[in-house]
Amino acid sequence: MENEEYRIEPIGYVRSKVKYRYEAPRQGVLATENESVIKLYPGNNYSQALKGLDGFSRIWVIYRFHLNNNWKPLVTPPRNDGKKIGVFATRAPYRPNQIGISCVKLVRIDKRNIYISESDILDGSPVFDIKPYLPYSDSFPDAETGWVTTDMDKMFPVIFSAEAKKQTEWLNKKAGINLEGYASVQLSFNPFDTKRKRIKKLSSLSDEYLLAYRTWRILYQVDNKDNKVTVTGVISGYSEDELNDINNDKYGDKSLHREYLAEGFLTNKQNTIS
Repeated sequence: MENEEYRIEPIGYVRSKVKYRYEAPRQGVLATENESVIKLYPGNNYSQALKGLDGFSRIWVIYRFHLNNNWKPLVTPPRNDGKKIGVFATRAPYRPNQIGISCVKLVRIDKRNIYISESDILDGSPVFDIKPYLPYSDSFPDAETGWVTTDMDKMFPVIFSAEAKKQTEWLNKKAGINLEGYASVQLSFNPFDTKRKRIKKLSSLSDEYLLAYRTWRILYQVDNKDNKVTVTGVISGYSEDELNDINNDKYGDKSLHREYLAEGFLTNKQNTIS
């Protein structure tokens, strides 16, 4: 049986607003507002295979990390203070066979569409299998967790100023960009992490930071005394010259940024990040 190869065919794929790795939470349970849908392929009686699944509140989804082309024997998980550890001792996506498994919340089932939430699965991920979560056999509260230590005491509540709330609601309504959800997930744990996240400290003399999301920049402050984060605003990642250059629009969103500017939302705060 050594080196024997097996072929595995997807039964469907995931549709989600989370399209890029940097948008995904470190664990799906942290993305309470992220509703996705597993779309099963037609022609295989998969709708019959779902009979009885709607009685479960959680399901296991086995899928492929389709954006990862290479695996890493050593990885740096977020809860290990920057220290490398073997990939088999983690849930990192950089695995030899690109196989992922997530326990997600089952919302509802409509024919071949399985609606889920609390998911960290990226848009377009091929799905290989679905199984019900069974607390009596899948949960071991007293199990040893190795190098993983409890870090819930390090969680930061994320608060939005009135202006930031207005800005994020406008973008969500206008373009379906959920910056409030993204910021809440990314900043609730280690909002200082400039190595793993698209975060930049604006000044060594202040507590102001900037978090990048595609071509948008989220401004926030960290209160170390009360361990909380306050999002103060959203600005464009484009410079004035870039917005005025109508011949180059790589991401096809400059018109949205100009409309945002016309609403009076943008500030002249430094808005670049490497």
